Amino acid sequence: MISLNEGGGPPVSRVNELGYAIFAEGGLLGTALALEHRPEQERMARAVAAAMSGDTNLLVEAGTGVGKSLAYLLPGLIHAVDTRRQLVVSTHTKTLQEQIRDKDLPKCRELFHTQPELAAYRGFTSAVLMGKGNYLCTTRLARAQQDRHELFPGPLQAELARVAAWAEATPTGLLEELQPGLSDEVRDAVSADSDSCSRKNCTDGRCFYLRAKARCDAANVLILNHSLLFTLMALQGANGQNPARGVLRLDDFVVLDEAHTVPDIATEHLGLGLSHTGLNRLLHSLYHPERDRGLLKKYRATSALAAVALAEEQAGLFFSFLLERVLQQETVARVRSGNCAEPMLDGPLQTLLSELDRVSAGLPDGPGKDELDGKVRRLSAYRNSVAAWIDQDRAGHVYWLEKSGGRTLNVHLRSAPLDVAADLRRQLFTRKTSVVLTSATLATGPDMGPFRERTGAHGADMLVEQSPFDFARHMRVYVAADMPEPAAEGRLDLAALADYVRYCTLRVPGGSLVLFTSHRDLSTVAATLGPAYAAAGRVFLRQQAGSSRSLLAEQLRQAGNGVLFGTESFWTGIDIPGPALSQVIITRLPFEPPHHPVKQARAEWIESEGGNPFADFMLPEALGRFRQGLGRLIRSRTDRGVVTLLDPRVLTKPYGRDFIACLPTPRCQRMTRADRETVFQPFP
Repeated sequence: MISLNEGGGPPVSRVNELGYAIFAEGGLLGTALALEHRPEQERMARAVAAAMSGDTNLLVEAGTGVGKSLAYLLPGLIHAVDTRRQLVVSTHTKTLQEQIRDKDLPKCRELFHTQPELAAYRGFTSAVLMGKGNYLCTTRLARAQQDRHELFPGPLQAELARVAAWAEATPTGLLEELQPGLSDEVRDAVSADSDSCSRKNCTDGRCFYLRAKARCDAANVLILNHSLLFTLMALQGANGQNPARGVLRLDDFVVLDEAHTVPDIATEHLGLGLSHTGLNRLLHSLYHPERDRGLLKKYRATSALAAVALAEEQAGLFFSFLLERVLQQETVARVRSGNCAEPMLDGPLQTLLSELDRVSAGLPDGPGKDELDGKVRRLSAYRNSVAAWIDQDRAGHVYWLEKSGGRTLNVHLRSAPLDVAADLRRQLFTRKTSVVLTSATLATGPDMGPFRERTGAHGADMLVEQSPFDFARHMRVYVAADMPEPAAEGRLDLAALADYVRYCTLRVPGGSLVLFTSHRDLSTVAATLGPAYAAAGRVFLRQQAGSSRSLLAEQLRQAGNGVLFGTESFWTGIDIPGPALSQVIITRLPFEPPHHPVKQARAEWIESEGGNPFADFMLPEALGRFRQGLGRLIRSRTDRGVVTLLDPRVLTKPYGRDFIACLPTPRCQRMTRADRETVFQPFP
């Protein structure tokens, strides 16, 4: 594990000196790698180097083309090697993780190998950290094979055999590489996400997770995603294991890229999230009454089996009551007061926990006991979370119910904090180490202050570097002046929308990304236009349940002139340079639905504090997403294309000026008013 200097005085970091030599005009990036000098990148790199060397916090908005990855990786690697501290880089998307691993870090290594003065950094090490559940545990696999008759029916036993054969050949043990994918039951039984997967029961030489963890512990730079970062921080806090200095490890320092997503991810991780399906999976791993199989079957614990069956029955009654009493015809329903349901699950779960404790007490130390004890802890946490949800015992949190699924409905109990600033400040910005947040969009207009306040980064330095791209020459912006505005209840004229989307996508050469804010709107327009694209010989792609964002983006990239319909996740993080993406169509301004419980409760809280929910919350969030959507178009200096806005409110509403101001240059802000009779002019 990377640690503090082991004697001999404090290590000296050359990050400021070398950062200047690397990024300055005529510096090493240009002479060694033939990369053009970017003043914006130099300023960012110098600010990052100063923050790292001074253990201070920094927020950086760096527009597309600044080269922000190298601007934090090169200073970070130099500082990590010099001080023997670990650089932690967290991203929102897997795409950026892969870019850092496969493109940016090799470029850093190439630079270090070309210059004698950088020889000390040539051997830097890096690792990508995945959650435990992504890895195969060979100890659990062996136990699952041994107990396969008690655990699985015949088809799943065959699946288990397939896993065992794959385990002999895989170099990584990453379960996502096993195709076709695994059933939930088999994955739960063989993944490393269990207390039985530990140094006590597994060996470094055989356990894929422990091998990966050892690489991560020793790496100079560790890469992970925001979700895992917050999960690990929460686990450390719950176990009282926060480092005295550092975020994840003793004396680490951290960069969060794609940081515009941090407040929303923190909101999700700092609340409750449990479901009927999740509880049933846990219960069935202990014992499945219908299949007469499960972990407890081998222990012949008759009373424990009965307790599992009773808990499953009561869970069905509890969630059915909530479905019928609260959700009714709604998909999402806010619960405004505690005790909306009787704690009918509490007694059966407590009885089951007592039975499991009794079974565990009779087991010898080893993987079997650890496996059962881990499930006891998870079940106890579930019981406590259900009680907390019913009681609504956390001030400043909003509580709600959701349902998902088709014929088999799944009910979710959810909660979230209204304000995450205090938690983020405690977890990130007061850790006596440097934390850098960066993204192409952090500011609202010219001001990054609202983002700094929302993330609790009070006192952090702020830097805004605009994109060096020539948007005035390479981007044209059209607004559909004759498109009907959304109705009072938010509904669009979908016939007019489909007419406009057809017109825009078929008149502009190259590929088009059509951004929706509603899955319902996307589905309706897709059903209308699918035949037209087929007749025109255009590849038509659409986001839907279970689709892979990265696969859809790659298909659009390969198509050259395809059309892709996307919703939430496609507004950000999609990188398709060249003519394969020549147009971005924004179907409506991306205001979040105000009726979602979190948005509704946060608006009420802001109003109670004397603020304006629209100006202080809804509009800034919409502007941020709008800027992200715009950023999908121009991804390189040679890109050119069209942004088409199908929401005339940018022309008719006072807040339209704020959206227009998000366009990258004054020339782009002089939009062309278009209608369905206009022929879009091609670029010269």
